[in-house]
Amino acid sequence: MNVSEFARALAKVHAALSVTHAFEMPVKGFELIALDGKRFFKAGDRLGNVRIDNNGTVTLVTEVSEREAAVDFRFTTNYRAVEEVIGVIRIEGKVVFEGDAKKIVREWSGRGRMPDDVASEVLTVIMNNCIPEATMIARDLRLPPPIPIPPVQVQTQPAAAGQRGRSGVEVG
Repeated sequence: MNVSEFARALAKVHAALSVTHAFEMPVKGFELIALDGKRFFKAGDRLGNVRIDNNGTVTLVTEVSEREAAVDFRFTTNYRAVEEVIGVIRIEGKVVFEGDAKKIVREWSGRGRMPDDVASEVLTVIMNNCIPEATMIARDLRLPPPIPIPPVQVQTQPAAAGQRGRSGVEVG
């Protein structure tokens, strides 16, 4: 897969993830504040099986107004080969959520968590925005993409009498 094919595939994934919840979320804003990535191996090193873990964590919830809460977050992609860390990508940002800001902040302050429906929507927005960003950072650092790339299989259909066989590409 060349770079332009990769970029097109990534754009399709990002569009599919973004459209899924576009009309359901009372998220008013999303902002990236910090990007950091490191690779801890030399290009060309054999790594074997690589485990990739993505994690979105809410770090702070504050009231902006009666109807808006600011949710600070940290998104991390960790790369491990055997028991060794071989790379890490960190993204920090802020999501502005529209709703009962006092209730959201009160639950965060008292229980250390947001209401489940709010947490689900906020974490979905974080993942939908950070995974494509982490994919581009991973490409620049020559780390594997943090999303599974679907396998491509070329299949040739047998030719009918007097015709040529047809081939097609199946992704999935």
